[in-house]
Amino acid sequence: MTAIETAPGLREARVPADGLYEGTRVLRHLPDGWQERPYEHIEVTPLTRVIGAEVRGADLARPLSSAVREELNRALLEWKVLFFRGARLTPDQQAAFARHWGELETNPLLAQGSRAEVVRFAKGGDAAPTYENVWHTDVTFRERPALGSVLQLREVPRVGGDTMWACMGAAYDNLPEEVRERIDGARAVHDFIAGFARFTPRERLAELQDRFPPVEHPVVRTHPESGRRMLFVNTSFTTRILGMERAESDRLLSCLTRQAQVPEYQVRFSWRPGDMAFWDNRATQHYALFDYGSERRVAERVAIVGDRPF
Repeated sequence: MTAIETAPGLREARVPADGLYEGTRVLRHLPDGWQERPYEHIEVTPLTRVIGAEVRGADLARPLSSAVREELNRALLEWKVLFFRGARLTPDQQAAFARHWGELETNPLLAQGSRAEVVRFAKGGDAAPTYENVWHTDVTFRERPALGSVLQLREVPRVGGDTMWACMGAAYDNLPEEVRERIDGARAVHDFIAGFARFTPRERLAELQDRFPPVEHPVVRTHPESGRRMLFVNTSFTTRILGMERAESDRLLSCLTRQAQVPEYQVRFSWRPGDMAFWDNRATQHYALFDYGSERRVAERVAIVGDRPF
């Protein structure tokens, strides 16, 4: 517990330790030393101080020129998630766009779309309940978690179904100094079973557990392109911090995973059919709201194979 500083005549009070408290927060969208430059081929409109921007001016249905690809990548590094209104790409075009950033993943744990690299999320109606409404980073249970994801909404409910993203660089920047000292250099275990057990048959989990053994990643990763330090644990897949007793690990993970819940680190996007988002999975967590009941929400996602976190 943390004691409130008392004065004569003021009763003593205590609040839980490791909470989220009010006050000034460090809010920067660029890492130290980053040289910000104007965009010449695309229009980038930030949606918050630290994360999220709408992009216009790029023809995503065609192969990207090297200049446009470079500016889109720079915008991704600076704003972590890019939104393209009315993209309306076919699954093949969506995959071709993502492939400008590398090899595409396949994911046997999720429903497949029209091709192996496309994951299809069909929710509402008679579909199974959603499971994306928790703060998480995609596939951190892999040795090489996704670099990024490209998600397009095919069907949108009349109301609801938004998605939120949180900047994990801001989450790290605002940790108390004593917490940063504890986690710098620490490593944590990530396991797919922790995230999928609530909605996947046990037999299916058993079939895949040898294919996806537990992996270790740094609690704080360094972004391979920007060099920024990022908090890299999440409630879906991070099970424990190495070198700690279970109770200590659980308490510290609870403190760290709560950081994504701070609104100043977040952007929220309301979808229209055909909208597309491209996010940096190395630098963010996301949360898909399930507030649309039995109405349909259909999305398709392709993910880009990433590097080994360091």
